Amino acid sequence: MAEYVAPMRDLSFVLFDLLDYSHVLALPGLEEATPDLIEAVLGEAGRLATEVLSPLNRTGDVSHSQLQNGEVVTPEGWKEAYRLFVDGGWNSLAVDTEYGGQGLPWLVSTAVQELWAGANMSFGLCPLLTQGAVEALIRHGSKDLQARYLENMISGEWTGTMNLTESQAGSDLAAIKTMAVPEGDHYRLHGQKIFITYGDHDLTENIIHMVLAKTPGAPSGVKGISLFLVPRNLLDEQGKPGQENDVTTVSLEHKMGIHASPTAVLSYGDGDGAVGYLVGEIHEGLKYMFVMMNLARNAVGVQALGVAERSWQQALAYASERVQGQALEGGKSGVPIIEHPDVQRMLLSMKSQVEAMRALDYYTALQLDCALREADPDQRQASQALYDFLTPVVKGWSTETAAQVVSTGLQVHGGMGYIEETGAAQLHRDVRITTIYEGTTGIQAADLMGRKLLRDRGQTAQMLITQMRQEQEASRASDPHLATTLGQAIDALEQATQSLLGKAAAGKLRNVFAVSVPYLMLWGVVGGGWLLIRSARIAAVKLQQPQADRNYLQGKITSARFFADHQLTLTMGLATTVESGDATLAALDIDTLATA
Repeated sequence: MAEYVAPMRDLSFVLFDLLDYSHVLALPGLEEATPDLIEAVLGEAGRLATEVLSPLNRTGDVSHSQLQNGEVVTPEGWKEAYRLFVDGGWNSLAVDTEYGGQGLPWLVSTAVQELWAGANMSFGLCPLLTQGAVEALIRHGSKDLQARYLENMISGEWTGTMNLTESQAGSDLAAIKTMAVPEGDHYRLHGQKIFITYGDHDLTENIIHMVLAKTPGAPSGVKGISLFLVPRNLLDEQGKPGQENDVTTVSLEHKMGIHASPTAVLSYGDGDGAVGYLVGEIHEGLKYMFVMMNLARNAVGVQALGVAERSWQQALAYASERVQGQALEGGKSGVPIIEHPDVQRMLLSMKSQVEAMRALDYYTALQLDCALREADPDQRQASQALYDFLTPVVKGWSTETAAQVVSTGLQVHGGMGYIEETGAAQLHRDVRITTIYEGTTGIQAADLMGRKLLRDRGQTAQMLITQMRQEQEASRASDPHLATTLGQAIDALEQATQSLLGKAAAGKLRNVFAVSVPYLMLWGVVGGGWLLIRSARIAAVKLQQPQADRNYLQGKITSARFFADHQLTLTMGLATTVESGDATLAALDIDTLATA
């Protein structure tokens, strides 16, 4: 089984060349985040990922986290690795220095998140959730809650969770039943939550749950939801974790993958009620939860990218070593399978899609930095719109694409891929959840369609299309074929967008939402292709330099050309589905689905 190797060369290219890091450095508050500093940070993160987290990936998959005598026990080596993670300051990278964080760009934090996920997805889930809880507290928590909880959460001494789901509610948060009853300066919570990632563990002395609940007499539906901070252990007068709160771990889910990540069923208030503290204003909980949710959705897209990168690395290593068959040109039998054309096709498919995901995911993270820091309010607003628009694409397209990449990686291994010892099967099992949690692909597509495209009548979509057109023109001189293929894909995307806007204006919402997933995938493919073609243009220029890394840069051009010929050509079919594939669904009689 090949161990994970941090892809430092490509991370550096995307950050410093493709996305032009000088723009990040010019943002207010990031003047000290120099390229030398960022290279050093990424280098240290890569070492931790490769040397510490990656070797634990298989261990965690085999031994699992387990509930023993009411206590959750993480796999061997987990606590030591988490201690190294906290001592290294990795939990606080993007948190503002005002709150004790390091104040680095979200773009850099995103790159580091990819390393954690590629090395060990189950481990990386814990800080992912803490990050969201920290941001919700910073933006909406009272000064008192911030003073009592933020410092230890930012450092990682305490971890955070996101408690939304209930067995009867699922993604329909309007149906939650957890109740919070006021009592003095706090509330008492009663209810049960399921699917709580790192809802209980032995890594830290406290866990801070961010819980959605309703109060007595609250308005019906999502308008009656509030957000509460519920610590696993109540704090004593010195601010230290003391008495256990009325929160019980009922069970850990037995899952298809991510076995080392403890996914808990939590019961609140089996006794007098779990003590919780209102975050922000009453009945505004859903809005506050979306702070965590949007960060998590982008992080899950990056998480899927990390697993896909690891799968690509394993497939490449296996194909280079596995000897089977004879070269088509003849000669001696027994050649590495990497010499066979179809294996090369699979490997290039994996490589190009991984690079496309990385480019689009990181571009989206850059928009968050600009939305938070640009001096010009109009630029901040535009970047926020781009970040919001692309969030469901990053989450939906990246995870669906990663699942396809990892499946291809298993296929490269042939029969050995189906055997657990190679590690290909674990990646296949692990990555599958990314298309589901934090909102399924269908939910992401509905968000893209309803809250993004239709709400601003296509303005943000057109902003992105304009950027893509600029790259199309810029690439004409260096590679006319890529420019033409990109132009055809943009045409298909723009035509599909106008078709949807027209149907929505005519009140045909069922038709519009019936094709929301193909539309989301269309955005991902065109967006990824756009940035790969920009990468190829940049690589062609850099190839003219005397000390150019020729193999790497030529590889960027090859990736772009393969993606253009094998992925961008699919956009015409996706666009056709978006424009005309709605009729059957809009007229569907569900009784005709019956098979018996």
